[in-house]
Amino acid sequence: QVQLVESGGGLVQAGGSLRLSCVASGRTFSHYTMGWFRQGPGKEREFVAAIRCIDGRTEYADSVKGRFTISRDNAKNTVYLQMNSLKPEDTAVYCCAARTAPVVTTRAYEYGYWGQGTQVTVSS
Repeated sequence: QVQLVESGGGLVQAGGSLRLSCVASGRTFSHYTMGWFRQGPGKEREFVAAIRCIDGRTEYADSVKGRFTISRDNAKNTVYLQMNSLKPEDTAVYCCAARTAPVVTTRAYEYGYWGQGTQVTVSS
């Protein structure tokens, strides 16, 4: 079992920044793939970013490229999502997800473990 706990959400003005964190349990974090997904009001869940912890390979949704950065600290079992130049359309519940295989994927169903989510609200 892998447990995930997110933090760092909040209310920010458009153009501002936030950093989300997700701490994972488990002794083989470096072999995981970690992802961030979001679900805005009235929208379906969508992929945001993912990182392969063993070598740091990343993938991003087109909507966040150049604004968001995913990173990890294997010693702390933690993945981060640095969000800059935030827009009102980034408002959503952001969830951390883990896949216990070192293969980056954008497909939510390939992640077996999920956090509770943290709310990000961007005001205009």
